[in-house]
Amino acid sequence: MNAIDTLMRVAPVIPVIVIDEIEHAVPLAEALVAGGLRVLEVTLRTEAALPAITAMKQVPGAIVGAGTVTNAHELDAALAAGSEFIVSPGLTEPLGKAAIASGVPFLPGIANAGDIMRGLDLGLTQFKFFPAMAAGGLPALKALAAPFGQCRFCPTGGIGPDNAGEWLAFDPVLCVGGSWVSPKGAPDKIEIERLAREAVALRRR
Repeated sequence: MNAIDTLMRVAPVIPVIVIDEIEHAVPLAEALVAGGLRVLEVTLRTEAALPAITAMKQVPGAIVGAGTVTNAHELDAALAAGSEFIVSPGLTEPLGKAAIASGVPFLPGIANAGDIMRGLDLGLTQFKFFPAMAAGGLPALKALAAPFGQCRFCPTGGIGPDNAGEWLAFDPVLCVGGSWVSPKGAPDKIEIERLAREAVALRRR
């Protein structure tokens, strides 16, 4: 079992987090970890993202990584901020090779068979299926997974509490990514911890 596979099995949901204000980072991470969601993906969509990763890493129990990493430059910046794993919306050979060379757990995005084959050529078998609903939903992933039995997936994009359980019931899906557990704005720690506990309860029996 490789490092990214292990991280994907920590909890059924990986929060996809957008931080606009750095002061929101630690309270949000504390609430998510208290609710049982320890693997936190901070997307590189705002100026606060990199310092937020550094700050959230100080929260006991938190495993903090960077999402929306699209090239080697962003990879380097994310690693310098202390990212413990890297998530990308897609997969290019330069980014894949740079991530593999760094040794960091890497979860690249795929949306079709060609993407998966490119990943397999690089030695990767764990993928983010993105954008999950727009790319055809669960029927599309079932069709893609059939010829690639060695692969495991984290669907992200359009997934929420109402449909996450259906995705998690599909054996090649180890976890899902979602933003519903980490609403934007000033964190309501009690509400976020409640959402996190409900997300943990989605784990397949």
